[in-house]
Amino acid sequence: MGAARPFFMNPVPDFSLARANIEGAPKNQMPNVYERERTLEHEISEQVEQTLPGVEVLAVELTGPERFTVYVDRPGGVDHALCEEVTRVLWDYLRQYSVDVSSPGFERPLRKPEHFRRFVGRRVKLKTAERAKLRGEVKRAGDDAVTVGVDGDEVHIPYEQIVRGNLIDERER
Repeated sequence: MGAARPFFMNPVPDFSLARANIEGAPKNQMPNVYERERTLEHEISEQVEQTLPGVEVLAVELTGPERFTVYVDRPGGVDHALCEEVTRVLWDYLRQYSVDVSSPGFERPLRKPEHFRRFVGRRVKLKTAERAKLRGEVKRAGDDAVTVGVDGDEVHIPYEQIVRGNLIDERER
């Protein structure tokens, strides 16, 4: 005899805005993935950077409804011990999410103006809120927008429109 249904069932994730606290969004509407990522990134950056001085949160990416990856860096580089320390700081999130902590890798995430400023002259791939994808060279990085050279033209993209930004691994060439 067996059970009529599985013994273990995943609860339906709660995507309410109670935790996200996104301004202007109705309380009963599910936030989009990028809004949730930005909210998590803001919360997590504050926690990690206050608790672990010298550690920078580069990006937070939702990789599923109950999982996210935190990309961190520090001047001496990222090792397993740092990933473990960051995970401990984020302990409260483990009740709702599976949390991965990672080094930036070769295709380093770029989200903030200072990230783009560090890599003027390097090739990047970007995805905007309107789902436009482009690849090009960072020409300028101002306070409000980045300018990327694409096929001989320069494209000016406000940071708030960028939902994903990464360096292109130059080793691919």
